[in-house]
Amino acid sequence: MGKKDQKDGALNDFTTARKKVPRLCGTNYPLSIAFIVVNEFCERFSYYGMKAVLTLYFMNFLHWDKDLSTSVYHAFSSLCYFTPLIGALIADSFLGKFKTIIYLSIVYVAGHIIKSVGAIPTVGDQTMHVVLSMVGLVLIALGTGGIKPCVAAFGGDQFEEEHLNEKRKFFSIFYLSINAGSVISTFVTPLLRGNVQCFGRDCYALAFGVPAALMAVALVVFIAGSGMYKKRPPQGNIMVEVCKCIGFAVNNRWKHRFSHFPKRQHWLDWAEEKYQKPLITEIKMVSRVLFLYIPLPMFWALFDQQGTRWTLQAARMNMDFGGFVLQPDQMQTLNALLILVFIPVFDMGLYPLVELCNIKFTPLKRMATGMILAAIAFAAAALVEMKVNETMIPAPAARESLLQILNLAEDSVHAHLPGSALSGDPIHPFQDPLEYQTLKLNADSETLNFTVMYKEATFPCSQHFIGGKAYSLVLYSNSTGLACKLVSEMINSMGISFYQDEIQKPANGHAALRFINGHSENVNISVGEEDFGAVLTGCDVSPYRTFERGEYSAKMKIGLSGTSLDVGLGLLDFGASYTVIITGTSDTTVHINTIQDILANSLHIGWQVPQYVLITAGEVLFSITGLEFSYSQAPASMKAVLQAAWLMTVAFGNVIVMIVAQGGMLEQWAEFVLFSCLLFGVCIIFSIMAYFYTYVDPEELAEQEKREEEEKAKKKERELGYQELDAFKKTKM
Repeated sequence: MGKKDQKDGALNDFTTARKKVPRLCGTNYPLSIAFIVVNEFCERFSYYGMKAVLTLYFMNFLHWDKDLSTSVYHAFSSLCYFTPLIGALIADSFLGKFKTIIYLSIVYVAGHIIKSVGAIPTVGDQTMHVVLSMVGLVLIALGTGGIKPCVAAFGGDQFEEEHLNEKRKFFSIFYLSINAGSVISTFVTPLLRGNVQCFGRDCYALAFGVPAALMAVALVVFIAGSGMYKKRPPQGNIMVEVCKCIGFAVNNRWKHRFSHFPKRQHWLDWAEEKYQKPLITEIKMVSRVLFLYIPLPMFWALFDQQGTRWTLQAARMNMDFGGFVLQPDQMQTLNALLILVFIPVFDMGLYPLVELCNIKFTPLKRMATGMILAAIAFAAAALVEMKVNETMIPAPAARESLLQILNLAEDSVHAHLPGSALSGDPIHPFQDPLEYQTLKLNADSETLNFTVMYKEATFPCSQHFIGGKAYSLVLYSNSTGLACKLVSEMINSMGISFYQDEIQKPANGHAALRFINGHSENVNISVGEEDFGAVLTGCDVSPYRTFERGEYSAKMKIGLSGTSLDVGLGLLDFGASYTVIITGTSDTTVHINTIQDILANSLHIGWQVPQYVLITAGEVLFSITGLEFSYSQAPASMKAVLQAAWLMTVAFGNVIVMIVAQGGMLEQWAEFVLFSCLLFGVCIIFSIMAYFYTYVDPEELAEQEKREEEEKAKKKERELGYQELDAFKKTKM
């Protein structure tokens, strides 16, 4: 920026400051802040609303596994906390806050639109959906991160210097709007996803489209107030100055690394040749705080898993609250709600109570306590995970197969396989096997020969098994006595190819359902809006279809006559998988027997509440205290540097989760235990660092530095005076 541009910018700023600023209802609050607060509410709604459904979108729409979904989610989160550096640099060095917010908000809206289009099933193929989703997320990360350091500061710029009390209250209202946007969006967008059906599935396009519309509203509202804003010109970025000073000090120290050069008290003192002493002193103060930031990413590694691992855990739990069914991704709302409750409780209740007990609860002790609470939260999550796993079927090894035997015959059977766990105990007609049996294979696939006793006769049954798969062996009566059929690769009457039993729990807490036709006639089946088509006689098996939890009935058309019957199926519960066996001998009679292949989610989602309470309490103690401590230990001019460094700890925390998730070596409960132990270990390191930390008053330190500099200047003046006096005396002699 040239000198003329700087003068023009300063003149414009002065003119803006001098003209009459519209006020809110006769108060000292400028009317412009109303536009900024509404803008922030809408922006936070769009960000948290989109992010709430992101993990389930990756798994259920893009069909990624849980580890890849977790990694991409945290990569996106990490990028959102790296990009504020770019936004701050652009705002402070080139465009100013106002233009930066406008331009990057346009990028933000474009990202939301692209993301929403990518969630429409009819737009392109799978590759197109992935490309649009990733491009959209990158643009959203650039937008949300780019405006993050600008909006709050721009709001603060609207106040006169003498209105400090109003400015403080504005920031309270500003952060309240952030939490309000978070609470509402994390509750609403999962409802739009799960309770609205579009294109025959969960409506992710709508769940992303509404946040996109809110971000467009945020942009329009912000532009609408442009005539009322104070727009300060770019005044340079302190971070750039700090980096240059540190770089010069390191480079200068390297040049003077040899022993014959005199040592200096601090390595930053090597920047004195180029940079002023006050700046160097301020960077020294900041560096002491930044050293304490080194262990902090581990806390965020745990905290940000609410949107991934904890959401996936919720999807495998019972979500019924007395008739109201909670969506798994709505549990994140609890964190935002608890924040609103805990902040006043801690500020006005806990902290004063601790002081009354004469306990010195310093900021660093609070942060360490917050770490401990987060670690305990993950220990609690591990216990919940172990209970959740009791309703799951462990996946077989590479040379193992799982088998359940379904007896559709008229009498009990005895199945035997040499060297297996099949003991030959009687299997009664339509008996629910309760659990799968493990078959050991001698190779990756193997043909196994069973013997089946039925009505005192022995029948051979030879079937081919592939390792790592699960199967149902159907035994049924025929003209020769008994026949067996393995539900493996089959093609049903609709020409749909499907495979062995599905032992993974259905997504989003849905229930899975299939039919086996033991009826003497073909049966056409539909349940709700799902059409299973014709399931042929002779124990034909339909593919699985998924349903939301609820009471259902099946409409069955029997044989050529097309007799239609409504048959009640009962409750299809959370996470369960059912096989319904149809029997009958005429086109007017149907009997059903229901086998539960996978148990329903029995553990209630309410058991997640303790871990949310613990980690939210940890957030209040750690995050809010951490920022307050940082600002109290460094000069006001360095707040931007500390904020940037704080955001970097969040970004690196998400990188840690990416690394662990991509490893994918541990069961989920063990991964929770690992994170808990890591944070406990990091907390010990942080506590040792905090023990040796000495609290300072930056203003007092700056005054002391100033006095020392003045003393040095006076001493130098006295020395120069003595030298001049000596020189004068010599000339007189």
